[in-house]
Amino acid sequence: MTTLLSELSSQTWFIALMAAALIGGVLSAVHHAEVVAHKTGEPYGALILAISVTIIEVSLIISMMLSGHDGSQFIARDAVFATVMIVINGVIGLCIFIGGLHHHEMSFRNEGTNSALAVLTALATFILVMPIVTTSTPGPDFTKSQLAFAGIASFALYAAFLFFQTVSHRDYYLPKAEDKKTDINFHAQKPSNLKTAVSVALLILSLIVVVGLAELLSPVIEAGVKAAGAPKTIVGIAIAMLVLLPEGFAAVRAAKANRLQSSLNLALGSALASIGLSIPTIAAIAIFFNLPLSLGISDLNMTLMYLTFFIGALTLAIGRTTLLQGVVHLIIFFEYLFLSLVP
Repeated sequence: MTTLLSELSSQTWFIALMAAALIGGVLSAVHHAEVVAHKTGEPYGALILAISVTIIEVSLIISMMLSGHDGSQFIARDAVFATVMIVINGVIGLCIFIGGLHHHEMSFRNEGTNSALAVLTALATFILVMPIVTTSTPGPDFTKSQLAFAGIASFALYAAFLFFQTVSHRDYYLPKAEDKKTDINFHAQKPSNLKTAVSVALLILSLIVVVGLAELLSPVIEAGVKAAGAPKTIVGIAIAMLVLLPEGFAAVRAAKANRLQSSLNLALGSALASIGLSIPTIAAIAIFFNLPLSLGISDLNMTLMYLTFFIGALTLAIGRTTLLQGVVHLIIFFEYLFLSLVP
């Protein structure tokens, strides 16, 4: 069976078929996640999709780490950093840009988005920057005790954010009153319990299909990157793009419908879950199986990351966005992609 899959994976038609099936699985996951989100309401709907996407990401990273291929110790770092850059610059930038084209100006609750960005900045610094400046080990690595503490601290910070988002300050993540008046999601009838249950089951099935297809495509991606002579960091970027397809698609749809609050909840929630949930899991598996794991990013990437956080803070500061802010984020995103190919 494995030999047959290896032979098929070298066939262009089979790769195209898997890619089409993957896109279909992503679209299915988005649809059923939106049904569930409509039933539960914000911000729980965004949380459901964020956790679903994180499951995909963790399964892909762990499978590639366990394979023991050359450079597998950097897969988690590259995928997590790529997620942060893709979400804040790519997804949010595209949402603001498309929303600006259709609606000129969009509003959102900056209390919630600023809190989410603050937590994301702290998480990214804990995981991607601290390994560089610690002195217990040479290079961009944690000791096992440092890795364990970083994983626990990341999970604790993410859990605190979830409590803030869903219990103590849930209203910070809901659209403003004037936006609710034009949002059909607040006035349409909620799906029945049966329809919601069916969508939950189909969402789980869609995610399983996406995970399986993404794992089948990952060796093809690795082989393509190697054949092109591109840096191995491109593999992490490809993984991040694959797993963010459901969330990114849903976020752009929401922005086009003038629901930027939902877009930001989805985008920032996925980035937070990517670090707050995936890193503790990956760290625990790396420690248990004694797998090499290197998380520290380069000076170039650190510069890009803090530029992203600085511009992101300015974008989210006033609770309103225009097309220009979307352009700025997208240019930073393209700069990141270019420098990943030509570091």
